[in-house]
Amino acid sequence: MTSKNFLITGVSTGLGRAFAVAALDAGHTVIGTVRTDADAEAFAALRPERAHARILDVTDHAAVFATVSDAAQTVGPIDVLIANAGYGLEGTFEETPLAALRAQFDVNVFGTAATIQAVLPSMRERRRGHILAVTSMGGLAGFPGVSGYCGSKFALEGILESLAKEVAGFGIHVTAVAPGSFRTDWAGRSMTRTPRTIPDYDDLFDPIRAARQDASGRQLGDPARAAAAVLHILDLPQPPNHLVLGSDALRIIRSGREAVDHDIAAWEKLSRSTDIH
Repeated sequence: MTSKNFLITGVSTGLGRAFAVAALDAGHTVIGTVRTDADAEAFAALRPERAHARILDVTDHAAVFATVSDAAQTVGPIDVLIANAGYGLEGTFEETPLAALRAQFDVNVFGTAATIQAVLPSMRERRRGHILAVTSMGGLAGFPGVSGYCGSKFALEGILESLAKEVAGFGIHVTAVAPGSFRTDWAGRSMTRTPRTIPDYDDLFDPIRAARQDASGRQLGDPARAAAAVLHILDLPQPPNHLVLGSDALRIIRSGREAVDHDIAAWEKLSRSTDIH
């Protein structure tokens, strides 16, 4: 694989860290964004000559554009973007404050959108590049208890699918990476949990919350294998627009799509009845 310049958001832990380490080990240069000075020092120490840390809050859109501009000038044009920064929001929809829902979208959707918009002009002018963003199996199938998170990832899936059609003629590839459950901090440190206030949801939601907490650290997915899968598609002439990672994600997404297909088929006659004849 030809050496490339990567921009990866959220490289301090989890999948972002795994993506960055794999890219560095493969000989690439990585500009990795983190939130603290300590994380920046730790990341830069991985490969002092090719690991370039930048402190960034992706909800500060002006800072996103400035960071991308600075990276292009000091390191080089971005060949591969992996928009990974994000977090989980757990809670039933009725119990989730709108402020928490808005904050979820600010990071998972608008932070990612700003990062993509920041790298697009250079990629379009150079007629090449690959944009990847980490969505979730929860971006293609909904789960009770994480409606805000799923909503943000469904939104991101829609943006990416449309974007892929807009930029294909410029030689830019777009891939939505939808992981299942991986051994990261997503269900731990990276999860915001809304307080329980409505007893009617106890029977449904309490077992879901307990099971997720119990499974944290014992998930099926290996972040290093996820990173290897992502690197594998980068040099393909026709990389996928959707890359599902994990057997659990395959099972859950297929089940969710089958349910949608069932409704479409079952109500086809009613759907067609709205046409003007």
